Amino acid sequence: MTDKPSSPVKDKNYNLITVLQESLQHVWIMETYIADAEKQGDEELAEWFRKIQHNNHKAGEQGKELLQKRLKNENA
Repeated sequence: MTDKPSSPVKDKNYNLITVLQESLQHVWIMETYIADAEKQGDEELAEWFRKIQHNNHKAGEQGKELLQKRLKNENA
């Protein structure tokens, strides 16, 4: 990760939003990878992609809950 410049925003909520966005983007991207693997008859690879997709979906849901709580607490 040293190749990327550090974020100009040093905010934990920004970091949470960034990881949330990345997790949900990976859920969407995995759909393409799963379809590609299935088209090529590689069910083992498709299943592996489904596991990754599931983990990213779970992380996305957890991230949304965290963000909602944090934003609610900031406005309270």
